[in-house]
Amino acid sequence: MTPKPEPRVDVNLPVRVFGMGADNRPFFQNAHARNVSDHGAKLSGIEKQLRPGDVIGIQFGDKKARCKVVWVVDAGEVQKIEVGVRMVEGQQCPWQTELQQVQEVTSQPSPAAQSDHDKRKFQRHRIPFPIEITDGKNAGMPMRTNAADINGRGCYVETMLPFPAGKVLSINLWINSEKITTGAIVRSCDGGVGMGIEFTGLDPKVQERLQQQVETMAAECGLSRKI
Repeated sequence: MTPKPEPRVDVNLPVRVFGMGADNRPFFQNAHARNVSDHGAKLSGIEKQLRPGDVIGIQFGDKKARCKVVWVVDAGEVQKIEVGVRMVEGQQCPWQTELQQVQEVTSQPSPAAQSDHDKRKFQRHRIPFPIEITDGKNAGMPMRTNAADINGRGCYVETMLPFPAGKVLSINLWINSEKITTGAIVRSCDGGVGMGIEFTGLDPKVQERLQQQVETMAAECGLSRKI
């Protein structure tokens, strides 16, 4: 009986890859882990030629794992070399937290399943609402942008390079002159278009205040629309 394929998740995780190339010279470089699972991943952006059977190291954040190369493909000038890897037996998955976050997202009810009352209570409005977005794991400079539409529970940001679904973020926004910081998670990712973000750290009273702010701005702009 053919074994059932293990679940995989499409992500874009920055990793460090190191080991010996096909030329028997050591290498150490940045790459991206995509289509990950508990036991393996597809790596893209590899600059060193590798061979099936090679054992390399992968570091994601402060976690490392030794992996065996399963397949190698020349993906062209942009993606460079892509390789499929599987973790050596006994190695711990370095992106286990990210997998769990995505699984939690997919197990939660879709926003479309909200009650009619909730939809009326938190109507979305298409207004340029300023926000700052920071990767939930990194304390780098925030990305300053405008939400394309927003309500008290979340927003949609138009961007050519959206974060993958399940990505944990930190959002700064302003209710009147008060700065509010909230945890958030990417609920939908539309490549080359944008991403839907849910605010996960706002209590009901702050959600209400944000909704009032949004509706006031929409009334002033005259550009409100219901989604």
